[in-house]
Amino acid sequence: MENDTIEDARAPDGDRLERVPKRVMSGNRPTGRLHLGHLLGVLENWVRLSERSETFFEVADLHAFTTGFADPQAIRDARDDMVLDWLGAGIDPERSIVFLQSAVPQISELHTLLSMIVPVSWLQRVPTYKDQIEELGPEIATYGFLGYPLLQLCDIAVFGGDTVPVGRDQLSHLEFGREVVRRFNHLYGPTLIEPQPLLSAFPAVPGTDGRKMSKSLHNTIDIADDEATTTKKVRSYITDPLKIRRNDPGRPEICPVFALHHYSNAARVPEIREACAAGALGCVDCKSELAETLNAYLRPVRARRAAFDRSRVNAILQAGSERARAVAETTMRAVRRAMRLTDT
Repeated sequence: MENDTIEDARAPDGDRLERVPKRVMSGNRPTGRLHLGHLLGVLENWVRLSERSETFFEVADLHAFTTGFADPQAIRDARDDMVLDWLGAGIDPERSIVFLQSAVPQISELHTLLSMIVPVSWLQRVPTYKDQIEELGPEIATYGFLGYPLLQLCDIAVFGGDTVPVGRDQLSHLEFGREVVRRFNHLYGPTLIEPQPLLSAFPAVPGTDGRKMSKSLHNTIDIADDEATTTKKVRSYITDPLKIRRNDPGRPEICPVFALHHYSNAARVPEIREACAAGALGCVDCKSELAETLNAYLRPVRARRAAFDRSRVNAILQAGSERARAVAETTMRAVRRAMRLTDT
């Protein structure tokens, strides 16, 4: 599979891909407001891809029901906040197709048809299946949860997506989907496109407690936070526990505040490293500078986000879903013909 993998190899200016994908498909489950880790790790990459490829970005509300089925209103409420963050990051709904998974019935139709040819053992061997049941509890071990990797494939295949941005830890999911496509094409003739992974480096952005930024850990700086909130959160960050007094030498290599300077204050990183290690820079001053530069970095993102409201989000999703249905129906006509469900 490595020979088929597209490396997301960018030059220092971030503008080069070794091979330009034709059609990129990606998405998120609606879980509410996104944070700085999402912006740096996913959304900025989406914006770059949309500048050179046809892009489809999915609000995966059906996937959200695999674990959040008991609270459908929460799923409904979360989608608007998530799309507002996408728009703030620079996703252009005129350039990219931004759509709602449940509003494209062809995805569910393809899922039903492909489920007829996928052995249960293939689904059970997906690495995250047992891990997530152990983590979240046996109540999520539903038919839908077992089949969610297949639904993920349908999200891609129904649009003829040839490229999916993934981290190395997600390659097994995509390889499962590629196996299903190969099986379908072997049984019914070449119909579906086998998607290739676009290996992307997702930075482990540190949260306020030093662990990887995560909503479940409540340690995030949210895209939608105002500047005062961001400053307050930056001031709460843990730092080097051995740097007790201002003039104590620090260890910037273990400090999450120093790590964040790389994203919003890159030009100053060498000076900050040297001053911290020498004991010439205190943590309070270091945090103040980070808060200032981080707010400056996020200011245009937040301004774009504020330019949209929930009614605009609904209009964008309606228009994007209509465009998505048209593309998906082209694929499904070919699938139905291949499976002899129709002659037209």
